Amino acid sequence: MAVRGAMHRAGAAAVGKLLSQTSELPRQTPCGCGGEARLHSRRRRRLVTALGVVEFERPYYVCPQCHQGHSPRDRDLDVEDTGYSPAARRMMALVGSETSFEQGREQLHLLAGIEVTTKAVERQSESIGTDVESHEQSAIQAAKQLELPEVCAPAVPMLYIEMDGTCVPVVKAETEGRRGKVEGQPAHTREVKLGCVFTQSGTDEEGRPVRDQDSTTYVGAIETAEEFGLRLYTEAWRRGWSRARKQVVLGDGAVWIWNLAHQHFPGAIQVVDLFHARQHLWQLSPKLFPNDERAGKRWIARCLRLLDQGKIEKLVEVLREPKPSRQELAQALRHEADYFERNADRMRYPQFHAQGLFVGSGVIEAGCKTVIAARLKRSGMFWTVRGANAVVALRCCRLSRRFEDYWESRQRTA
Repeated sequence: MAVRGAMHRAGAAAVGKLLSQTSELPRQTPCGCGGEARLHSRRRRRLVTALGVVEFERPYYVCPQCHQGHSPRDRDLDVEDTGYSPAARRMMALVGSETSFEQGREQLHLLAGIEVTTKAVERQSESIGTDVESHEQSAIQAAKQLELPEVCAPAVPMLYIEMDGTCVPVVKAETEGRRGKVEGQPAHTREVKLGCVFTQSGTDEEGRPVRDQDSTTYVGAIETAEEFGLRLYTEAWRRGWSRARKQVVLGDGAVWIWNLAHQHFPGAIQVVDLFHARQHLWQLSPKLFPNDERAGKRWIARCLRLLDQGKIEKLVEVLREPKPSRQELAQALRHEADYFERNADRMRYPQFHAQGLFVGSGVIEAGCKTVIAARLKRSGMFWTVRGANAVVALRCCRLSRRFEDYWESRQRTA
């Protein structure tokens, strides 16, 4: 560790000397106000880098028109308005997207020998996440105006879209005026809508669908269903939705999911997650037969058989048969019967199996845990919407394997 520290200090000193070297300096340089800034002096700059603290001198210009000063070197190095180099910011964004900001600070110190504050990790993570989101918004706005890029990748046999929502704890100010899940109680969470896109090229030896390795990409945010629909549409187009030979939208029975499917993905095969559908039936059984376990087992076996066979109309008849005296139970039965009736065409599971399609939304269920819960739903965490969305953008970027692409784009525009 002592040797590493010495090498870092030597490297930082070398980088400082390298950055301080300048050829003949121009006397003037363009200013953002439209005027010409004049060379004023050489000023010292201090940066936290991957090697530790680096100090160097660079030319500083002042505009006589707007009286603002700046250094073109700062812009070239992508360090305007920050005391951290791009590499240091990249490290802070990486650890901030993966663990708590305090633990991220500790990891940077132990693993990289970089001393920063917890607040610095938080601010840089949110800043980079917000910039990632701004890039995403630019793509979304282009898609909204139908300015869609040409995708040169080959066509895929099957392209899937899955979406779901999961709640994250937020600070009290973010739930002002919102009703909670319990009647009469205020809300304590906000819903992150998460979507994923992945491909399938075939099935295994037993005819079960196999997802293509490393094909899953994610998008998500705390936003309205309308905004999220455009976000997911943009990602689907980026992945080659228009060139997929077979297009599938998979989700649970939430109305907003199928509204978005109709609006943005017309013509796609729509599939309700089989395990969600089964869960609806399992929850009904103990309510109908609270004191007769054997009758409950016979009833649930019959219902599950009809569901697996895709005979949804017959299943709806079974659900409408009982006439319970309790109004609460009667209402629950009507609600479930309506649910299956409304989604009947999305529950033709034998047909989907025959086509080698997925009928379970396990990919997005896992995504809600790995992308969102693993970072944003830890004990004691409460988020602002802005902070949560920044971290969600970072995690979607990283888990979609686009983090390096983002930094390369920053280098091109710096």
